[in-house]
Amino acid sequence: MSVLEQTAPEGYKQTEVGIIPDDWDCLSLQDLCTQITDGTHHTPKYVDSGIPFYSVENITKNNFTDTKYITEQEHKSLIKRCKPEHGDIIMSRITAGILGDTKLIDWDVDASIYVSLALLKFKGNYSAEYIYNYTKSNQFLNNISQSGLTYATPKKINLNAIGSVYLPIPKELEEQKTIASALSDVDTLLTELEKLIAKKQAIKTATMQQLLTGKTRLPQFATYTEGEKQGQPKGTKSSELGEIPEDWDVRPIESVIRDLRGGAPFKPNDFTNAGVKVLPKGGVVRGGVLRVHEKDQQFCSKNWSLKYAKNCVDNRYTIVVLRDLVPSGPSIGLMVNIPTDEKYVLAQGVYGFIADDEETSNYLIQYSNTTQYRKAANEIMVGSTQVHITNGAFKALIAPFPPKEERGAIATILTDMDNEIQTLEQRLAKTRQIKQGMMQDLLTGRTRLPFDREAQQGN
Repeated sequence: MSVLEQTAPEGYKQTEVGIIPDDWDCLSLQDLCTQITDGTHHTPKYVDSGIPFYSVENITKNNFTDTKYITEQEHKSLIKRCKPEHGDIIMSRITAGILGDTKLIDWDVDASIYVSLALLKFKGNYSAEYIYNYTKSNQFLNNISQSGLTYATPKKINLNAIGSVYLPIPKELEEQKTIASALSDVDTLLTELEKLIAKKQAIKTATMQQLLTGKTRLPQFATYTEGEKQGQPKGTKSSELGEIPEDWDVRPIESVIRDLRGGAPFKPNDFTNAGVKVLPKGGVVRGGVLRVHEKDQQFCSKNWSLKYAKNCVDNRYTIVVLRDLVPSGPSIGLMVNIPTDEKYVLAQGVYGFIADDEETSNYLIQYSNTTQYRKAANEIMVGSTQVHITNGAFKALIAPFPPKEERGAIATILTDMDNEIQTLEQRLAKTRQIKQGMMQDLLTGRTRLPFDREAQQGN
C-alpha cells in the first residue's frame, strides 16, 4: 500500500508523505528554503593550503578536516553566488554513492563547495536540525531517488527536483526543536560508543603488538620459577623475526597444524535456500570469530556436502583466508574460529586446519592480526586482480611460538578484549536500530513529544 492509499485515523491527515498529525504541515523544500543552489560548475585551481573546498567525498566520509583547498581570491568569487554558512545543509546531488546524503553545517564555516553538492538555506521559522534529521530517513532518501533523478553515471538530481521533495513538519518551531533534540541525544550516544570502540580497539592493537612479539611479558612468564636462575628475569635472543624472548621458538606454521583442507568447487547452481551452511571469505574478519550475517548466509544440499566431505569443517578447525578478490589482499591470511558446533562447507579461497591444541589455535588467530604477520602474508601473495597464497607458502610462514601455557594466557587476554569490543559493537548496532525506530515515529508524528508552548509564544 502506498503512502497515499493509507487511511488516516482521527487527528491525522493524508499527505504527499503519508499520514501526519492534523496540526503538522506537509511542505516542499522549496517552501522551507530561502535558497537552493549548487556549487561552482568549474573545477577550481587547487592549492596546498587556503580555503577549504568541499565535495561529495567530505559528506560520504563525514570528514570536513581533510579537504582540498582553493585560494582566498577564488573563494571570494564563488561565495557571491553560493556561500555556505552555519545552519545550512549541504546535500550530494551528483554522486556514484548515496544521492541526497546530507550534512548540517553546525560549525563556523569559511568554505566553498563543488557543483556535485547542493546548498540549502532555511527560513527562520523552521529548524534546520529537524530538517536535517528528516533527510536521514529512508522516506526522504526514497523520495530524492524518485524525484527527477537523471539515470546516468554518476547519478544526478537537479535543483528543481530537490526543491519539489516534500517533508512532514510540525507547525510549532518548539516541537521541531524538541524532536531534533531527542534524536541529537541518541546521536551523541552513538558518537560516544564509536569513540569508546575506537579506543578499545587501539588498546587491543597496542597490547597485541607487545604480547605477541614478546616485547612485554606477562608477569608469570617474565622470570624463571626454578633452577639456578629462579627469580631472575628472562632474557632475549636474536631470530629471523628479530629479538624474541629466549624461551620462545620461531617455527613454520606447518609445525603446529594438520589436516589443511581447502574450498569446494562451487558453481552458481550448487547453492540452495537451505541445507548445509557454506563458509565464505567475507565471514573471516578481524576479531577472531567467524561473522556471517544471516541475510548473506548461503547453503548447499546435504548430498552436495557429502560429495565434498573433504572440504567440510567444524569447530575443531581454524579458518584462514588464502585467496582474496581485492588486489591489496586485506583479508589474506586472517584466521578465525567457528563459534558453534555446526558443520560448514568451505567456499573457494577459504581453508581450514586443525592446530595442535586449542591454545595454539587461539594464539595463531590473534597473531594473524599483527603487523608482523600481515606484512609477511602480503609479501608472499601472488596474482594481480585476484590474489592468493599457495598452500606451501602459507605453511612455510614462520611465527614466534611461546611455550604452550603462555600461548594460552596471551590468547585469553586478547580474546577477552575482542569479546568486549564485540559487545560494544552489538550495543552500537542496537542503538542504531533504536534510532531508526525513533525517527520513523517522531518524524511522522506517530509519537508526539511534549514541548514548551510558552517558549514558542515568546518567540
